[in-house]
Amino acid sequence: MPHLATIKRTHTGKLRAHHHTTYAPLGILLFIVGLLLLNYTSLAADLTWTRPGPAAGSVGLSGVMPGKPPTKAAVITSPTNGQRFSTTPVVIKGTCPENTLVELYKNDIFAGSTPCDKTGNFLLEVDLLIGQNALVAKVYDALNQQGPDSNVVTVFYDVTGAQAGPLTSLNFGGSQLLINTDAIFRGTFPGQEMSIPIDIIGGRAPYAVNIQWGDAKNSVVARNDNTTFRTSHTYDKAGTYQVSLQATDADGRVAFLTVAAIVNGQPAPATTATTDDKKIALSGLLVLWPLYLGTFAVVVSFWAGEWRERHVLEKRGRLAPHYR
Repeated sequence: MPHLATIKRTHTGKLRAHHHTTYAPLGILLFIVGLLLLNYTSLAADLTWTRPGPAAGSVGLSGVMPGKPPTKAAVITSPTNGQRFSTTPVVIKGTCPENTLVELYKNDIFAGSTPCDKTGNFLLEVDLLIGQNALVAKVYDALNQQGPDSNVVTVFYDVTGAQAGPLTSLNFGGSQLLINTDAIFRGTFPGQEMSIPIDIIGGRAPYAVNIQWGDAKNSVVARNDNTTFRTSHTYDKAGTYQVSLQATDADGRVAFLTVAAIVNGQPAPATTATTDDKKIALSGLLVLWPLYLGTFAVVVSFWAGEWRERHVLEKRGRLAPHYR
């Protein structure tokens, strides 16, 4: 059997030429991954965190800081100045600043209100006074801050039949029938009763007032005189509603009025995931952290080991020139 012998080789103490490990790009990659992981973990934790309620005896305050009132006025585009009518109500149209409420006045008497729509326009049916009517539209923001008045459009209501006698300006004791109320109703909430005052002007008793609340419900109120009375309604949901009032008297005269009612509150936010789903997502992210930290530690240890080896060989003067 042949004799086997090992050949002893002396280590030169020099590193063989090889490609350096790309620690800089790898470090940048780990840094970016860590930032993303931290961000998503923080977001998931925030979504699953329930804000604690106020402690006993504490006082919570909330409010709205008023901004600038509207700077743009509404513009009445129809009817035109000097136009004459023989029937009422008539349709008033115009433009308005978005997110405002438009209130219309005839001879400084409130004639109705409506929100400005998303296209920057308004439309409102109003009763005219017998004779001359100076129409003006006023705009208000959500904080009830008034903007500039619109252009003044003067129209005429010419009636000689059952609605009135000779053409005269408004006579509150005369035969024309009018109905009026506050310009707008704010501040009510779903489930909270809203009470409104109603005035019947002119005409002849008895009266009947039909109130359509804008939520497919209506009320009919019988009155034996034209003194101010109140009626109430409760809305189920938040929103802006058009309240339409129609009054008739003993002689068959008819009066109309449309006003806006604002019910405060926000609709329930749409959710894309349940709380349990969010907790599962958070748990998954937390599982990734040990894997990320382990990878980070391995990279750092490799870098520290190579750095130490080079440092020791440099001190001994045995590092190959290629690595110095």
